[in-house]
Amino acid sequence: MMSRLDDLMGFHKTAIDLRSQRQSVLASNIANADTPNYKARDMNFGEALRGAVQGRAGQPLALATSAPRHIAMSGMVTSANLQYRPEMQSSVDGNTVDMDTERAAMAENSLQYEASLSFINGLLKSMQTAVSGQNG
Repeated sequence: MMSRLDDLMGFHKTAIDLRSQRQSVLASNIANADTPNYKARDMNFGEALRGAVQGRAGQPLALATSAPRHIAMSGMVTSANLQYRPEMQSSVDGNTVDMDTERAAMAENSLQYEASLSFINGLLKSMQTAVSGQNG
């Protein structure tokens, strides 16, 4: 029972962490809306979550070395791969930020972040009720 609870909580913690990272990326896009040649970035949330759940996040990066004197990498994969968002409308200064797209993505991400928090709160309340032996 505890491992199942840990799995559920771990899944939602991972989802919340990734949502937080995505919110930062979207905020950065909005902050750079007037920066010449800035390219809007985003992450594929589903792909990042699948990678984290399958255990690729937090695992050592495996780098190929072609010579014995190459130094081994000791870093960990902690965040999702950022991708450049395709240009929706061309601009004279080369900036690819579309404010409507950014606002919509930020609103959607915020709602899903809140949904994950609500699910965790509900799960904790039901566990507290079960432990204390009260109904309703």
